[in-house]
Amino acid sequence: MMDALLHVDKITVRFGGIVALDKVSLDVGRGSIQAVIGPNGAGKSTMLNVITGLYAVDGGAVSFEGERINGRAPHTIAQLGIARTFQNTELFGEMSAIENVMVGLDRHHPYNLAIGMSHGPGYRRSEIAARREARDFLALVGIADDAAVAAAALPFGKQRRLELARALATRPKLLLLDEPAAGLRAAEIESLNLILLNLRAEQGLTILLIDHVMALVMAISDRISVLNFGRKIAEGNPDTVRKSPEVIRAYLGEKGAHALGA
Repeated sequence: MMDALLHVDKITVRFGGIVALDKVSLDVGRGSIQAVIGPNGAGKSTMLNVITGLYAVDGGAVSFEGERINGRAPHTIAQLGIARTFQNTELFGEMSAIENVMVGLDRHHPYNLAIGMSHGPGYRRSEIAARREARDFLALVGIADDAAVAAAALPFGKQRRLELARALATRPKLLLLDEPAAGLRAAEIESLNLILLNLRAEQGLTILLIDHVMALVMAISDRISVLNFGRKIAEGNPDTVRKSPEVIRAYLGEKGAHALGA
């Protein structure tokens, strides 16, 4: 793919005798929304964990902006411009929504220990700037009115949005989303679709997501890669993937695929 922001080249990951990913390749174009789908146990979350440095590879390589990143520490990869969310929300429950987002802004509004302890003018300027920017990120995901609400007190759908806002606060070039629509109602999924499309259109953000919710995946993805038992079995635009006999078999089994005429 021309102008690939992320290039995953034949990566293999093993856990004992289990091959979680088997020579899987993936290119994510700059400014695109790409999805990785597949049945449970297909290797989708393993893929994100490899990209973010949580898992080591047994073969292959991962490159970001032409620079190899596998083998680097997760915080180093994050500093290059890759942020992610997780299947289970990982928020600071007792902190307010705006404070959760300010955590993501920490390295962009630095001040030294002395300034922080004295709460002097430098600290106050940094704090005001961070709070203003954090509110802007909350507005991007539609929860600016909940800025003062404790994260744990937010409804689940808004917690999902808050985690997204905190990831955006790191100012990523590539955003990885691990099942962002899981547990959401239909109306919430539609709102999330609009948010993600807006982030791509207005912020120029590149997004790689994994999800089982087809109302999200098929509606916003430019390209979809399909994994099954650690192998890539299909790839293409949503219409191509939807009609793929291999994809239908992976989700429905041989009998189900035969019933649909695949």
